[in-house]
Amino acid sequence: MKKTALYDWHQRHGARIIDFGGYLMPVQYSGIIAEHRAVRSGAGLFDVSHMGNFVVRGGGATRFLQHMTSNDVSRLSDGEAQYTLMLYPDGGIVDDLIIYRMALDTWFMVVNASNMEKDFEWLMQHVGEFDDVSLENRTDDLSLIALQGPESMSVLEKVFPGVSPSLPKPFTFSTQRFHEYEAVIAATGYTGEKGVEISLPNEGAEALWQALMDAGQDVGIAPIGLGARDTLRLEMGYPLYGHEIDRTTNPLETRLKWVTRLEKEEFIGKDACLEVSRNPQRTVTGFIMQERAIPRQGFTLYNLKKEPVGEVCSGTMSPTLQKPLGTASILREYMAPGTPVLLEVRGRYFRGQVEQLPFVNNS
Repeated sequence: MKKTALYDWHQRHGARIIDFGGYLMPVQYSGIIAEHRAVRSGAGLFDVSHMGNFVVRGGGATRFLQHMTSNDVSRLSDGEAQYTLMLYPDGGIVDDLIIYRMALDTWFMVVNASNMEKDFEWLMQHVGEFDDVSLENRTDDLSLIALQGPESMSVLEKVFPGVSPSLPKPFTFSTQRFHEYEAVIAATGYTGEKGVEISLPNEGAEALWQALMDAGQDVGIAPIGLGARDTLRLEMGYPLYGHEIDRTTNPLETRLKWVTRLEKEEFIGKDACLEVSRNPQRTVTGFIMQERAIPRQGFTLYNLKKEPVGEVCSGTMSPTLQKPLGTASILREYMAPGTPVLLEVRGRYFRGQVEQLPFVNNS
């Protein structure tokens, strides 16, 4: 089992530790509901150092990434980032990820922890097809800290004075100094709230984490585990690999058409996506239960005739709405908000209805 550079801090502060993606990670500290509400109302700090970190360099890097990803990296300038996908030739999703343009010949990629080795191998299979491209796995060298919540920028300014003007909009980033370490601060996150994700060498991670915790005491900052990270992203309808998306799903049937640029000249999986785009059968939508039954991944949704129409991708009791809710892969004819559905739980049927995503607005 791997440990992040912040593992000892988590242990000292009473975190409940679990195995996640091959890492020993905190799932909660004070409790999922309290941590969830801290992020929605003030600020929360997440250790997401288990995420994979790759660097792509060389004169052919842009062409390589255009070929490997579904979004259009040519739209990016230095200091900008982009959410995108890697696809298999049949349109199945290798992973969802964020790409950062450091310079025209230098790019940074953050991928899912559970897919890190697979993603790196997939990229290495294709890098030799392009001249002047190198690929480096920096996962073991770097830490990634997410600061999220409506008060996050005021906390950030105390540790990095003057940084806010360098982040004019979401999916931009800047490079700053923290002590002797170079830190990349990106206006990205997975909660729907204002916030940043900060990448820096492992050696500086605990000092930065503690500095942010100290700076956020007046706004009630709290360390946040993976449990609340999941409920926060689910309230916003954000996909999670292995739930809303996976090897078997096509992005045109998962609400990810917006990052699948079919107008691009080519990318792996384009032909399969074009085929699905002519007649998509399914989509991913949200639903809220009208009766007290918690949806879980793999549960079946039915129409009022008790005919199967969908399958639950993710589900929880929403800490914000205090209602059971979830996402589902559903036949498109049942995707309209307000459409009644039935959730089967151990042979019993419970009433719910389709809901437009996101379930909540950010603070």
